[in-house]
Amino acid sequence: MKIRQALISLSNKNRAREFAQGLAAYGVRLLSTGGTAKMLRDAGLEVTEVGDYTGFPEMLDGRVKTLHPKVHGGILARRDLPEHLATIEEHGIPAIDLVCVNLYPFRETIAKPDVTLAEAIENIDIGGPAMVRSAAKNYAGVAVVTDPEDYPALLSEMASNGGGLSAATRFALAKKAFVHTARYDAAIANWLTSLDESEQAKPFPERLQLAFDRGETLRYGENPHQQAAFYRDPEPVAGSIANYRQLQGKELSYNNIADADAAWECVKTFDTPACVIVKHANPCGVAISADLLSAYEKAFQTDSTSAFGGIIAFNGTVDADVIVAMNSRKHFVEVLLAPGFTAAARELLSGKQNLRVLELPLAKVYHDFEMKRIGGGLLLQTPDRFNVQASDLRVVSALVPSASQIENLLFAYRVAKFVKSNAIVFCGHGMTLGVGAGQMSRVDSTRIAVSKAQNACLELAGSVVASDAFFPFRDGIDVLAAAGAKAVIQPGGSMRDEEVIAAANEHGLTMVFTGARHFRH
Repeated sequence: MKIRQALISLSNKNRAREFAQGLAAYGVRLLSTGGTAKMLRDAGLEVTEVGDYTGFPEMLDGRVKTLHPKVHGGILARRDLPEHLATIEEHGIPAIDLVCVNLYPFRETIAKPDVTLAEAIENIDIGGPAMVRSAAKNYAGVAVVTDPEDYPALLSEMASNGGGLSAATRFALAKKAFVHTARYDAAIANWLTSLDESEQAKPFPERLQLAFDRGETLRYGENPHQQAAFYRDPEPVAGSIANYRQLQGKELSYNNIADADAAWECVKTFDTPACVIVKHANPCGVAISADLLSAYEKAFQTDSTSAFGGIIAFNGTVDADVIVAMNSRKHFVEVLLAPGFTAAARELLSGKQNLRVLELPLAKVYHDFEMKRIGGGLLLQTPDRFNVQASDLRVVSALVPSASQIENLLFAYRVAKFVKSNAIVFCGHGMTLGVGAGQMSRVDSTRIAVSKAQNACLELAGSVVASDAFFPFRDGIDVLAAAGAKAVIQPGGSMRDEEVIAAANEHGLTMVFTGARHFRH
């Protein structure tokens, strides 16, 4: 289908001049509106303004520009129906073969901290979505272009096809256009339904519209009999797992991505060199140190059995020494992820063809919402952004923790935030010593953490312990004290806090409260 007439009306004018020049080179007649027409005319192009084309000027402060039969008739007329073609010819309506439109910047407008409802309303596009939808509906005869990134490829195809675009290209453009308008309307609906009576935006819209792009279809889900796919945010936040670049290895599985996300979210919270090893969504080894090599060695030492087949995340550039250490331990790893890898490290890794190696930017940025699908609905919450600082701690025991104990307590509590509840984490010297996760009772998690440390031949005497939530009874304190721990960090808030504090004093433990719980389900 050869392009003979195009309508160009843009909010985002990036690359528009070059695209219009390319169209004009094929003899395409150009229609345009307002500022877009001026820009094209200033570039030396011959342009007909829509107001002159329809015989009606833009009116109502620009609210009405293209809502006219001569525009929509030219777009919507089916080229395969003689009666449609006869009708537009009777009324003097030339066919419009290409519509290049993008929409008022509504999302950019509402992102302003001081935006008013009136300002947002004026940035709701009406004519633009109508033209885009009309052209997308009639893709059999019209090409609709909404993304400036597509301009070069379309001009290239026109060069190969004598100024025309294929049916396959028009269909692909139509699908993209419907997504464009759907997400535009979703942004409007989400924002408007989040406003309260005083026109102030609240975190949770009354009617939530979601948008994700399918990244890839996965081999299967959590189990081979389940189907699965990975969907990304259209604009993933910086530092999220969706920004990964796979350097080598097999395709990622559903479980690989889920566990890699857990490891990455944990490791990126540390400011010093850190290593996190995750197995089945739980950290089984976490450590910080002066360099990534020693951090890895300490993390691996926590639970070398569980580390087999795990996911390893680093928060710095991985060098050859780290890979040599992994190889020397014959450490089988499913996924290795870091902000970067040296050339020497890449060379060593290339010998492990199945090992999935991911590179992604490091940034402590979070999504607006965390989501969990349940039967018939969706749970939304804001992310757990709270990272306890020394100034947040309240000493509740008779003994006051030392500076080194506080440092290890803060480290332990940060790790506990990423362990499935009920979470108990023993730590010392900047590394995990024993991790108890996901048990129905806190005392069982404590016993498991002790058992893990003993199996790894790690000394718990003098260690510190973090609990993601309060101790409901003193039994957990009795177990960790018997194992040799000397300091405990927990949120507090139990009706038996006094009983638990008394147990800590009885065992000669220091105990601090944070006031912030870190359940993770």
